[in-house]
Amino acid sequence: MKVVVIGGTGQVGAQVVALLRERGHEAVPAAPSLGVNAVTGEGLADVLTGADVVVDVTNSPSFAPADVLEFFTTSTTHMLLAEQQAGVGHHVALSIVGADRAPESGYLRAKVAQERLIAESAVPYTIVRATQFFEFLLTIADSATQDGVARVSTGAIQPIAARDVAAALAEVAVSVPVNGVLEVAGPQRYRMDELLRGVLAEAGDTREVVSDPGARYFGTLLDDATIVPLGADATLAPTSLAQWQAERAAH
Repeated sequence: MKVVVIGGTGQVGAQVVALLRERGHEAVPAAPSLGVNAVTGEGLADVLTGADVVVDVTNSPSFAPADVLEFFTTSTTHMLLAEQQAGVGHHVALSIVGADRAPESGYLRAKVAQERLIAESAVPYTIVRATQFFEFLLTIADSATQDGVARVSTGAIQPIAARDVAAALAEVAVSVPVNGVLEVAGPQRYRMDELLRGVLAEAGDTREVVSDPGARYFGTLLDDATIVPLGADATLAPTSLAQWQAERAAH
């Protein structure tokens, strides 16, 4: 099976490529550095020749609301058109758990717009919504920090290792399209303030973390349901935060 991974040189995409190749598939990474640009459409027709599946793990270089909306709508439109022309049978896209429950976030509004384009396309699809990555937790703390103090939401978060997201995407890529949404999350749920307090301490970072129910998470307020999976249908990944931290410390 030929699987083209758009964004295949990034943190998640490179792991998807490696996992698919280990299974014996023809996994082809595509990125601007490799001559494929989904925003402009450059190189898409060539790389999709003979492709069975496309996995989209691209991300916007700018998180400004207008920029990110333009990125996801333009790149997704180009990909889906090229896939229809090439006869691709399955479009797999990485999205975010709770994207449709956080309309104040410009980034998440853009992901919802992306999902809508995919669902309305003629290409069979699977949208994989993941929770936030362990690898991004320090960035969340940094985004909440002003004058050396992190004011952090008390809402719920259920983070996941990027490698587990890659494994889920690789599995979906070689499966039948569901023409719907699947969710994957980490094995444990936390209050964001308590989690970041522990993560910073583990990293030797002594900055103060203030618990603030009114603190915004990239523009939106969080409660106990905003960005965590609801119901029992989500797949819970195997890697715990403690295991991930121990492995990183060992290296």
